[in-house]
Amino acid sequence: MTECTVAETARRGAALLRAEDPALHALLCREQRRQAETLMMVAASSVADPSVLACAGAAAANTTTEGYPGARFHAGCEAVDEIERLAVARAKAAFGARYANVQPHSGTSANQAVMFGLLSPGDTVLGLDLDAGGHLSHGAKPSVSGRYFRALAYGVDAEGRIDYAGARRLALEHRPRLIVCGASAYPRTVDFARFRAIADEAGALLLADISHVAGLVAAGEHPSSIDHAHVTTTSTYKQLFGPRGGLILMGRDADAPAPDGRGTLAEAAQRAVFPYFQGTPDLAGIAAKARALGLVARPEFRALARRIVAGARVLAEALQARGYRVLTGGTDNHIVLIDVLARGITGVQAERALESCGIVVNKNRIPGDTRGALVTSGVRLGTNALALRGMGPEAMPVCAALVDEVLRAVEPRGEREHALDPAVRDRVAGAVRALCARYPLPRYPLEPANASAVERADAPVLLAAVPAA
Repeated sequence: MTECTVAETARRGAALLRAEDPALHALLCREQRRQAETLMMVAASSVADPSVLACAGAAAANTTTEGYPGARFHAGCEAVDEIERLAVARAKAAFGARYANVQPHSGTSANQAVMFGLLSPGDTVLGLDLDAGGHLSHGAKPSVSGRYFRALAYGVDAEGRIDYAGARRLALEHRPRLIVCGASAYPRTVDFARFRAIADEAGALLLADISHVAGLVAAGEHPSSIDHAHVTTTSTYKQLFGPRGGLILMGRDADAPAPDGRGTLAEAAQRAVFPYFQGTPDLAGIAAKARALGLVARPEFRALARRIVAGARVLAEALQARGYRVLTGGTDNHIVLIDVLARGITGVQAERALESCGIVVNKNRIPGDTRGALVTSGVRLGTNALALRGMGPEAMPVCAALVDEVLRAVEPRGEREHALDPAVRDRVAGAVRALCARYPLPRYPLEPANASAVERADAPVLLAAVPAA
């Protein structure tokens, strides 16, 4: 299949969708416009390059098989075998890994494959408490990981930093089979080397989930877990700007013996993903991962990572200057956590009010939170998508001012409902649209057919800074 037929298939598919299913086509257009005209400040989100989306919708999705390249359970895999090998090679190169598995359907799937593949029912797992910034798949009670295994949690200290001494005490007392480090709502650097020392002392395996900081790790803006953790996992859609999916990575421990004595850790991971945990891989998704990891290798990605970190620090400072309590006093990565209850509103009220003005965030529990996950006392902000638009530190005081203008105007009605002055809503929404127009999503058309395919191909590279208009 040539490049021209890939492009023609995409164009024909879009035309057929528009002609034969206008309702669905209109909804997809509406969603793309929403993304173009809103400030996406959800820390778990990014925006994939159109070329990544093209891979995810390519004809490789029609190929059904199971197994790994060179050892499939179906015929017709010559091309997709090479696609998966390319994705594996790029994943290894991006993270300096010795082993990579690109088949997990999500970061959570990657975590579950590791846990279920290396542990036995009832084994003890020690992970970061959910309210302290951990993830559901790290042993939280609502997750299968918290029900199938004996899950214990370490927390944070009075300053909101990981309590490494407390984690060590728990590890030595309970001797877990697996310690999980990494977080979904932790704004500081994770000391992977210190966690490895704790794991070695306790006789445990160490799993590092770097889903939120994978882009910073790949770009050298956050310490790497690859040669500290026995196994590293990540999602590919958060900070790698790729498709929905996950990766399993290993460094120096790839050739270490597996816990069950059957080969190496790398071989155990292969078995854990298939046939133990998953069946057929999403081969178009793997192609999209390969494309995203190819973009990660570019110098522009390192500039993007620096912009993500620098922007988050200024955003945290700007919010503090406006009187908000920023958890841990700042950030080392892309995440900024604020306590909105201290301003008299709940997380869900803040989330809904900001969304009505075109600013998308997510409510988030914070350490010591007395409110449930659907209400919360905090809000989590992130700079991934802002940085992709080209917004650096210079734009963050503007973003902080818009957030502050909305939250100051919120009139709470109980824990969940609120009122907001329509004049404030209109004013902020207009300012958001203007800011998004000044910093458009690179390589995404603003209007249908506003540029030819050739013109779009000559557009600035996905990750290049977008100059102010």
